[in-house]
Amino acid sequence: MKKVTSILAGLMAIAFIIPNVAFASAQDITTIPAPEGLMGIVSVLPIVIILVLLFMKVDMLFAGLVGGVLAMIIGGISLGRANELLLSSIPAMLTITVPIINSAIATAVFKSGGYASALALVRRGIKGKVEYFAAFIVLLMSAATYMSGIGGGTAMVLAPLAFAAVGAVPELIAAMCLAAAVSFTTSPASLESSIVSQLSGANVADYIVTMRPYWIIFTVIAIVIGFVGTKMRGAAFVGEESEEIKAKSNQELFINTIPAIFLLFAVIVGPAINKAVGMPILGPLMYLVLTIGLIAVCTDFNIKQSSTALVDGSNYILTRLFQVGIFITFINIIGETGAFTAIVNVAKGAPGSVLVPALIIAGFAIGVPAGAYVATILALILPIAVSLNLPLLAIGLVTMGVGLGSQMSFVNITMQAQSAGFDIPILQVVKGNTKYILGSLIVLIVIGFVMV
Repeated sequence: MKKVTSILAGLMAIAFIIPNVAFASAQDITTIPAPEGLMGIVSVLPIVIILVLLFMKVDMLFAGLVGGVLAMIIGGISLGRANELLLSSIPAMLTITVPIINSAIATAVFKSGGYASALALVRRGIKGKVEYFAAFIVLLMSAATYMSGIGGGTAMVLAPLAFAAVGAVPELIAAMCLAAAVSFTTSPASLESSIVSQLSGANVADYIVTMRPYWIIFTVIAIVIGFVGTKMRGAAFVGEESEEIKAKSNQELFINTIPAIFLLFAVIVGPAINKAVGMPILGPLMYLVLTIGLIAVCTDFNIKQSSTALVDGSNYILTRLFQVGIFITFINIIGETGAFTAIVNVAKGAPGSVLVPALIIAGFAIGVPAGAYVATILALILPIAVSLNLPLLAIGLVTMGVGLGSQMSFVNITMQAQSAGFDIPILQVVKGNTKYILGSLIVLIVIGFVMV
């Protein structure tokens, strides 16, 4: 009981001193009157309860349901109004189509063996210099996660390959986790970017362009960590290529990687080309068709297998968008009580210079215990930045902070995939990540101070 009381007290402090609120739409939450006096505190209780349940690793939808029902009681919100919010929240999430398309295409590239071929090709080319192989694994982790938006899925593919090649090098694992965190929180294909777009009202493309320099900065940091750590430990190759890979020549392996290279080019450079020519020559339709065609031509998949992989690749993000849509319904119900207006009023009294770093720290702190629910955490912290008219960069830095926290979480999918892929306990992954993730957090906070 004492432990629960301490958690509640800490969360109340976060709620009022380092504000983290949610409202799953672009509307101005300050238009809803703030409850006064004791009711102002009572109205925040659903948010606190949701956070406590997430800290306790309770399912996100159950946590949202408990908070939503309590908010209905506190605010006298009818069942009819709750139904209206449900029927508007889910469609709003499912209309974010570009991330769905990108995630599906990237998953198809995964399944066709493009990334395994790329690793094998690099391994053959570096002639025993294993630190360069480690650096390439980190780069591939970043690029693949950026294209697919799914850190856990990328780790499930790359971690076993890395383990078979060089073993469980702690710096390599930490670098892969860091690369995943900064990639899925800034990816044009991720659920997290979709949430940022939905909450802020900003176009996904604008968010991606704003955050791309910082994605590159932290990816370079991750590559350096992986390279230096592997070299200092004197790691060496510990395994052979699979029989399927051995049977392929370097030329065949390179051909297998062409779909991945093209997709990365289309995602990163495509918007600039489209703007220059004045038409979407590399828009979603074109690079979808071309990538699936390249998979059929350049890999062992035929056109039917390529198309099937595309459709199957959409399962993950569609399921998650539906899940988050339901959760956001409960958050919107809480918004109807005026709870978020009350918190915003408190937040407005905080010095502007510390607000963004405080939100980054709050997001990170919640991400550590509740890292399985990164999108959910964003729904609980981002709209305070929106309501205070903070720039898109600030929103992106806070999103990155949550992502970093998730890479020290025992319940995060990427962390679990690393544990399984490298055949070590997840506690060992967390311990190995700690100093590098905390160091990256400090860099992120400094950027928040200087750039926002």
